[in-house]
Amino acid sequence: MEAPSHPDDLIEAGRVLFSGNAEFVMGVVNLQGLPPADRVEVCFAGRSNVGKSSLINALTGRAKLARASTEPGRTRELNYFNINDGRLFLVDLPGFGYAQVSKTQVAAWTKLIRSYLRGRPSLRRVFLLVDSRRGLMDTDNEIMDLLDGAAVNYQIILTKVDKVPKADVETTAAAVAAKLKKRGAAHPVVLQTSSEKGWGIPELRAEIASFL
Repeated sequence: MEAPSHPDDLIEAGRVLFSGNAEFVMGVVNLQGLPPADRVEVCFAGRSNVGKSSLINALTGRAKLARASTEPGRTRELNYFNINDGRLFLVDLPGFGYAQVSKTQVAAWTKLIRSYLRGRPSLRRVFLLVDSRRGLMDTDNEIMDLLDGAAVNYQIILTKVDKVPKADVETTAAAVAAKLKKRGAAHPVVLQTSSEKGWGIPELRAEIASFL
């Protein structure tokens, strides 16, 4: 599977978009705390330790914007980031697969996320991160079911592709793409990224810039 092709002007638009300031705005614990839906919004979802914080930091060029942790479920809110003086909201969802979190807390987060996904008119796309070393897992299928049910457009991003032989990454990407054909809300193109190497970051920036 070849990397998605973006025109040079869109690659440049993505670079410019994320060369501006990026700052944490707020952590939202209930729908009443959401900011006004007055700009384009994209959000990032995925299992705990899938590399979500690292990808957000690589995307924005800020080493410590999103704080990574070895503790599963550390992100316990919808974390909002303001990109380029209000041109975009980037939202970091709580990680799935909360090994050390109570079922009551998981249920509360799941309710919050489901309500957010169904009722946020400014949300243009959910980027669902999948570890390229593991491929789709049950928790990924569960969130895809939720996204399909909410009719929210989403796209799979394979992370940590530098940790896997290229042939294996291509096999995983092709297998994921085949499964997405059966899902109504899924974007057909699977992105491949490495936060450590910077692979796929310009293309992801361009994808987001295309919403503006």
